Amino acid sequence: MTNSGLGPLLLSGPGWAVPEKAVEFRFIRASGPGGQNVNKVSTAVELRLRLDTCPFQAGHRERLEKLAGDRLTNDGEIILKAERFRSQDRNREDALERLRLLIEKAAYVPKRRLATRPTLGSRERRLTAKAGRSSIKAGRGRVQEE
Repeated sequence: MTNSGLGPLLLSGPGWAVPEKAVEFRFIRASGPGGQNVNKVSTAVELRLRLDTCPFQAGHRERLEKLAGDRLTNDGEIILKAERFRSQDRNREDALERLRLLIEKAAYVPKRRLATRPTLGSRERRLTAKAGRSSIKAGRGRVQEE
């Protein structure tokens, strides 16, 4: 995709681009165990992507919003929190990688399923198999003495 007035790009792929101005990073304290380091240092990253500033192809944004699920706010922002690592840089890279994977997954356009009908032969085979199974089960009844 051409960089027409978007400014410097942070991420890009075929048919999509994320300019730097669309992404905001906030460094927050990580949750969970970790001792003094977790209480003193803000290593977790909260990435916020403003969708209205990103040029996406038709349908791409709708699929992205659907994939984002609860991570999408009412203001049209996707929020990703990364706190796997103990450094800001690695958590920032992790958040960007997760964003890239999410956008690439949304870029895939699923094929439309064409409705088809079963063939006459397949319907006959199914009914023959059902009749055979029915006769097997019918033979399992109580044995009658003559």
